[in-house]
Amino acid sequence: MRKREFKNIEWSIGIIAIILCIIGLVALFSATQEADFDEFNKQCIWLIVSLIIGFVVMLIDYKTLVKMSPIFYVSIMILLIAVLFTSPINGASSWFDIGFFSLQPGEFAKIFVILFLAFSITKVQERDKRNINKPIQLLIVLAILALPVFLIAKQPDYGTAVAFMMAIVFMLITAGINKKYIFGAIILIVIAVPVMYQFVLPEHAKQRIDIFLNPESDPRGSGYNIIQSKLAIGAGGLTGMGLLKGNQTQLGFLHPKTTDFIFAVIGEEMGFVVAGTVIILYVLLITKCLYVAKTAKDDAGSLIVSGITGIFVFHVIENIGMVMGLLPITGVPLPFVSYGGSSLITNFICIGIVLNISSKRQKTIFVK
Repeated sequence: MRKREFKNIEWSIGIIAIILCIIGLVALFSATQEADFDEFNKQCIWLIVSLIIGFVVMLIDYKTLVKMSPIFYVSIMILLIAVLFTSPINGASSWFDIGFFSLQPGEFAKIFVILFLAFSITKVQERDKRNINKPIQLLIVLAILALPVFLIAKQPDYGTAVAFMMAIVFMLITAGINKKYIFGAIILIVIAVPVMYQFVLPEHAKQRIDIFLNPESDPRGSGYNIIQSKLAIGAGGLTGMGLLKGNQTQLGFLHPKTTDFIFAVIGEEMGFVVAGTVIILYVLLITKCLYVAKTAKDDAGSLIVSGITGIFVFHVIENIGMVMGLLPITGVPLPFVSYGGSSLITNFICIGIVLNISSKRQKTIFVK
């Protein structure tokens, strides 16, 4: 990477990600004291590994990654098929147990699928940017997305599957998709949701939706986690109950407190001030990513950053929304904050790619 490109990098994106990680580590430290800080120690190791991997990725020209994306795509599809034959963990066949590390291919698939989608869309638009609006070309792009979404839904991991859909929405809007397709998709979703609820979704997925609508209907069963989460956030007040002092967190009422409900730990022990700061940091991260997408050197760069931004947007809204009882629980981790090696590495690979794309852009653009 040349000196000029190094200076041109949007370093604030990486700084925000690291700040979020630090807040997450503080919350993990408090949430894991009864387990001798096991997950906290592991997360510290994964943070170091993730920073190194993210930095290496930042130095690799994203155009090289795009050219190699067909190989990445095929490889990750093989892994997504293979993981279906593993033993289920918490009811989902989503992980390869490698002993010291549980590899979740669905997390890494986000990167490889976004790269291949960017590769495919740019190929479609090489002659005419309006080609993306031709039904056959659009169907090809959607078919590329449909395979990983289907395989991840089979695990089942509906939250990650929806994250892919959010990524393609951002990418297609960036590619200039016609509004008629957007309106058509909205109408289709409105029709499909009740049909899927009645005839497609398994019972446990229906139960999550029912509990979201009325958690008090089963306060000691399926509604227990969300009720405890809301109690934890409400108890935190403005400045929190203090580290290692949260009732729901320390007495074992909040579960799983290191992954899905880590934001509830932050709300209870650090209060509204820190919880609000976390939300502001995410808004800044997403806004700056969108700016990089807007100012990217080429269409491929814009598409990649748009897809990554879509992933971040979904994870942030879904995780914080479900913890506060505003959205159904889907088991989606909070980027950079929740415990998890695969998730953390994936997020920093995404950051590395975004920073690399930002280094190639024209940093200052004047608009009349």
